[in-house]
Amino acid sequence: MSADATPVSGPQCVLAVCADDFGLTPAISRGIAQLAQLGRLTAISCLTNGQHWPGSAPMLTDLPIGVDRGLHFNLTEGVPLSEELRRRWPRLPALHGLILRAHLGRLPLREIACEWRAQFRAFSEQVGAPPRFVDGHQHVHHLPGIREVVLEHVTAGPAGVAVRNTGHMLGPGNSLKRCLIERTGGRQLQRLLLAAGIAHNRALLGAYDFKEQDYRGRMQRWLAAAPSHGGLLFCHPAASAVASSDADANDPIVPARLREAAYLGSTAFVEDLAAAGIGLGRAWLTTQSV
Repeated sequence: MSADATPVSGPQCVLAVCADDFGLTPAISRGIAQLAQLGRLTAISCLTNGQHWPGSAPMLTDLPIGVDRGLHFNLTEGVPLSEELRRRWPRLPALHGLILRAHLGRLPLREIACEWRAQFRAFSEQVGAPPRFVDGHQHVHHLPGIREVVLEHVTAGPAGVAVRNTGHMLGPGNSLKRCLIERTGGRQLQRLLLAAGIAHNRALLGAYDFKEQDYRGRMQRWLAAAPSHGGLLFCHPAASAVASSDADANDPIVPARLREAAYLGSTAFVEDLAAAGIGLGRAWLTTQSV
């Protein structure tokens, strides 16, 4: 296990829990910051091309030690941050269109590289440091062409930046969604991460359709599926005041965000972690061996 993995005593394994979409809306940022302060998260993935990012970023200061801050590279939500990509795409495309263009080799990769640099710079300027890890909104960082842009800049950039691996998705349920994530680029990304020795999570949990009413039951099954060496579980919580802005009101998965936040902030989550023998911590590894 790498030096970055948090050691735990006894039979426990380590699970990283990352909240995605920080900076997308005020309620999302607020809810994530609250959970981090409670010690229920080990990582926060930040979307930096939207209008709410500068106002949300101060919430990332004075978080508990051990909460990593990362870049949630976004190519499917809102408006590009860079002038170069805005000239090609005044608005970012929907996910299905981006996937199709990526697999047909029809992406404007030079402009996407400019967008990567702009979003990375926006993170570093607001946080005062480069991201500890990077991933993609709707997993876009693993798509053909885009993953090469990401890995080129990660290897040439600040040392120690990890990358979320989407090549080994664990259940329960939603096997089709997990398969699509792996096969639209996750498996190829995993091979490249291993070959380059870039720190990443060995396994990824958290994929579902956002319709599950019993989020606790879903989490209990995820915890049971977590491998002994740990992994990373991603989530999408938000604070309860979801109608505080037009952006919050238009968020299509508000009910799921509220269910997630309520559970993650409860004692039930702590009890379920203990029952599964799991401790929260970092789970970035650099090789296939543990």
